[in-house]
Amino acid sequence: MKLLRIANLALLVLYPIAWFAPLMRAGLLPLFGLSEISVMTGIQSLWASDIFLALIVTIFALFAPYLKTIGLALIHFDLLSPRVEKVLEIMGKLAMTDIFLIALYITLSKGIGIGRIEVAWGLYLFTFCIIASLLISLKTQQLSSPKPD
Repeated sequence: MKLLRIANLALLVLYPIAWFAPLMRAGLLPLFGLSEISVMTGIQSLWASDIFLALIVTIFALFAPYLKTIGLALIHFDLLSPRVEKVLEIMGKLAMTDIFLIALYITLSKGIGIGRIEVAWGLYLFTFCIIASLLISLKTQQLSSPKPD
């Protein structure tokens, strides 16, 4: 359980890094430079153009995974009932939709052939954080569920 606590607390630091890290580099034509896009720059652009979509992305990309991580930390330190784990698991799955949407966006953009997109290290870090959170959640459930006699 101690290792789960440490790994989960590490996510509290890694998530903000992943939000500001470049997810991809995109440009219209190969001759021009590529702009770096992060979770935060993407959300900022959405707030300027589509507030409703920006709100949804903010909830799924920022709040859902971070609140889940805080909830797991509270469970690990016996400050929250383990019965909440099911809700936290759902929050983690909702956060995974971000990775799917980013991957879909990259695939569609490359398929259209207009412009250029390169995946950056932040996408891998963000994906790692989401998957690590899911694994920590599953292991926490296994350890906290009552064992049959």
